[in-house]
Amino acid sequence: MPAIVVALTVLAVFALAYRFYAPYVAEKVYGLDPDFVTPAHEFEDGVDYLPTNKHVLFGHHFTSVAGAAPILGPAIAVFWGWGPALAWIVLGTVFAAGVHDFGAIVVSVRNKGKSIGTLSSDVINGRARTLFLLIIFFLLTLVNAVFAWVIGNLFANNPGAVIPIFFEIPLAIGIGQYIYRTRKAALIPSIVGVVLLYLMIPVGQAFATPVDAGATAVASALSLEVRTLWILIVFAYAFIACRLPVWVLLQPRDFINSHQLFIALAVIFGGVAIGGFVMEAPLVNSAMPEGSPGIFPFLFITIACGAVSGFHSLVSSGTTAKQLDRDTDAKYVGVMGTMGEGALATASVIAVAAGIGGAAAFSERYADYGAASAGGLGYFTEGVGRFASSFGVSAELGAIFAAVVVISFAATTMDTGVRLQRYVVQEIAELVNVKPLARSLWGSTIVAVLVPLGLSLVPGGDERGLAFGRLWRLFGTTNQLTAGLALAVIAVWVARRRRNPTAVMAPLVFLLVMTTYALFIQLGEFAADSDWLLFGLDLAIFVLAVWLIVEAGLALYRAYQDRAGEGVVGAADTPRADQRDADRR
Repeated sequence: MPAIVVALTVLAVFALAYRFYAPYVAEKVYGLDPDFVTPAHEFEDGVDYLPTNKHVLFGHHFTSVAGAAPILGPAIAVFWGWGPALAWIVLGTVFAAGVHDFGAIVVSVRNKGKSIGTLSSDVINGRARTLFLLIIFFLLTLVNAVFAWVIGNLFANNPGAVIPIFFEIPLAIGIGQYIYRTRKAALIPSIVGVVLLYLMIPVGQAFATPVDAGATAVASALSLEVRTLWILIVFAYAFIACRLPVWVLLQPRDFINSHQLFIALAVIFGGVAIGGFVMEAPLVNSAMPEGSPGIFPFLFITIACGAVSGFHSLVSSGTTAKQLDRDTDAKYVGVMGTMGEGALATASVIAVAAGIGGAAAFSERYADYGAASAGGLGYFTEGVGRFASSFGVSAELGAIFAAVVVISFAATTMDTGVRLQRYVVQEIAELVNVKPLARSLWGSTIVAVLVPLGLSLVPGGDERGLAFGRLWRLFGTTNQLTAGLALAVIAVWVARRRRNPTAVMAPLVFLLVMTTYALFIQLGEFAADSDWLLFGLDLAIFVLAVWLIVEAGLALYRAYQDRAGEGVVGAADTPRADQRDADRR
């Protein structure tokens, strides 16, 4: 099948969903109101709380939730065939991710910008908050550790991407200063920023050898691997970036990176159309070796970002909700963010299914699930390089372009992830009554950086280390569990407001069933492999999952009981500024 037909079909479905399904969710499920006073206005401090143009905020939200995951997961999942992978991307984006990200923003906005973990205490109970925060802390630690490893590895293997990526930092700061001080629109400056960034790609290619030699020399002098040196540099950057006011670096860089989404999609889909690429991988892979993980439930765990991801609820309620200018902007930011990520996931599937050199190459590289997991990002950059050659660009330069896109998104996600980790550290410190840490920006940031940094450097599993080589096997289940639990909080909140929670309940039940099923299967696998570390972690997550499911189920039951009584928030369906306290219950 022509790859461009696949791409256009998926994009058409997304457009129809935004036109018809998203307004239904906005009006009938969440009840958006343009007169509601958002936390960005109520608590404006110029650091975390800042009313932001919805297009700029879309840039932050999308690039923060994207990272490398919507590229890596779909590239791996083509192991089962590109048909099942795309089916889950489309259905997950439209019916799960849309209500999940959108809902997390809305519920946080209606509750003073509180994080989804803290909201679980208000909506469910205090025990749920403690359990949820533990799961979130593990998830953020793993995400930050692995993304740092991915960025370090990409720098080590693609030194031509170093100069463009580091050039983007002062460029974004300059644009941020210009926008903040002149109060002018961000569109033109950010487009200029993207042009300048891409002009640096051939410069990066020209100086790739000296950069590689310099990094090798410094790493050798410090008795480190080159990848380890880059990991240390990435965490040093994250430490500084996550403490800056959002307008200084976060917003302008994210807006620049959001334009990269459209450019990357244009390069991929345009190259596919011009080059006449076809889907050479099998629609459904019938040649999987014995012992391969089954589609149910592991397809839905492997593709998290790009379909639905619990990490998104942390961004939605952690940073996005604090910058939302108007209540009604939540639909555009939340739903368009998920569809942008779904489009990126679709591009990843097409890149590995149509761009890696034919059916024989696919059979070799996807010989088993392990080979698919190890090579996913490399297959994507290789495929994008081939698509770029349709425009007369060398495959090598196209691969550097792909690396710049992946690193830009991953660095943005990590920046936001460390900022979120700081919030979680402060919340946990408050719970266990460690007041100095709870109130210290320096202390919480140091913990938020050192914990994932240490994990990223611990050896184990394979050459990717403990975090990526072993613990990453629990990322999918933990991430999707977080999505299910976030949906549970949203569903209870919707039910208490006398609105129909079916649009939230359907993906909620599906995700919790798939996640607990996967956790149960993995328990047996880890026990059979005598991997007691993963067995213990899996068992702990499984117990927490079941416990939280029970707590959420009881809360939902109580919400339905309350709906028949007088103690419900009846007026919350029209959340004007003078009704905020009632709406936040």
